[in-house]
Amino acid sequence: MSASPGGPSIVAVVPAPLFAEFFSPTDADRLAAAAEQLGGPFARVDRLTDARLDDARVVITSWGVGPFDAPTLDALPQLSLVAHTGASIKAFATDELFDRGIRVTQAGAGMARSVAEVSLAFTLALLHRVPELHNGLRDGGWYEGVGAQHEILDAPIAVIGASRTGRAYLDLIRALGARALLVDPTVDEAGASALGAELLPLDAALAQARIVAVHAPTLPETHHLIGRRELALLPDGAGLVNTARSWLVDEAALVDEVRSGRLSAAVDVFDEEPFGPEHPLRALRGALLTPHRAAGTTEGRLRQGRIVADEIDAFAAGRALTHLVDRAQLASMA
Repeated sequence: MSASPGGPSIVAVVPAPLFAEFFSPTDADRLAAAAEQLGGPFARVDRLTDARLDDARVVITSWGVGPFDAPTLDALPQLSLVAHTGASIKAFATDELFDRGIRVTQAGAGMARSVAEVSLAFTLALLHRVPELHNGLRDGGWYEGVGAQHEILDAPIAVIGASRTGRAYLDLIRALGARALLVDPTVDEAGASALGAELLPLDAALAQARIVAVHAPTLPETHHLIGRRELALLPDGAGLVNTARSWLVDEAALVDEVRSGRLSAAVDVFDEEPFGPEHPLRALRGALLTPHRAAGTTEGRLRQGRIVADEIDAFAAGRALTHLVDRAQLASMA
């Protein structure tokens, strides 16, 4: 009697359309080759329970995967690596996962350029009053009531958080001649100088900023980091850019400021997603809105998949992982 074939050594819990966005044919072939090197085939499934798991040494995750708790890990006795196609692993990384010595890696570095470019596009749009001009024309007017338009050259721009995306955004605005003001308690003056920015406390940076762009992580201490008091510190005519998380900004306070016409805003992330047609942001002339798609470029998605394939190649060959995340890093992760 012949033995039954073994289960997959690499399981990708990624819906088929998203898998095609992340993994080029070449990178998909690399995953299959790595699986064979690890002793079994490759399998893509919609849910972890759709695959035979007893031989799985690597699980590739995407958004919506549940926590790797003890029962889940008991069904994965050979698991050695979780490779996440996104950035934050907080939704599924448990103490149990780390207690069992399972390594975790993620592809957040692949998203930074995409999100930074949207932040730059938002910045230029607010400086040049694109939301007000566009919405005024759409509503039948011309350019009545539009505030002063500005160039990015020499514009004081407060960057809240030297995250991967914050650093990519700093590179872009500096290349266009902006005066970068950095707020980040984890960076010292020398570090800020190396990034081409002036390190300032939050209040001092906001008081000068023509644009404030938030790129900080979602931690307990950053909830509503930009609240009603902080928004009031911004000069009249300033704009707020948020491509990070709505957690960082008091959305109701921002609505009030934009409704008054004192500030403008360009936002990709919201307290409720998706939100209904009655949401107040939809009606504001000074608001530019996109539906949480800042990281959704073709190039960025493929870069994320390439990072995952690179990490799994390294794992299969016994090499060090470049994007490893340990338990201690969770405390400062979004």
